[in-house]
Amino acid sequence: MANLKTKTELYLKANSETWDNTKVSLQNNSDGNGDFIASWDYDIAQPTAEQLATYETAGDTVEVLQVVLNNRAKEYPSIVDQLDDIYHNGIDSWKATIKATKDKYPKWVQLK
Repeated sequence: MANLKTKTELYLKANSETWDNTKVSLQNNSDGNGDFIASWDYDIAQPTAEQLATYETAGDTVEVLQVVLNNRAKEYPSIVDQLDDIYHNGIDSWKATIKATKDKYPKWVQLK
């Protein structure tokens, strides 16, 4: 289930806006009601729960992709090591190293 921040960012993007911490804040009162928009200072209407719900699937996709990209970033060799690999072993060796990580963490995975 996509989090409120992700769905709000998608709503803003769909309305030609970007996230700005000075214009929107999210809050959770730990009362069991979950996250909610505590303040909204955009020139567009604050999204309703129903509007945000329409971004659930897209939000799930964004969040899964971010996990994949984070995993790849952790596993790739440093830029220095990559350049050293290219210098000593050539581009094909470097491509094989990078491909192994890309194959381990494919961008387009099936959402459950």
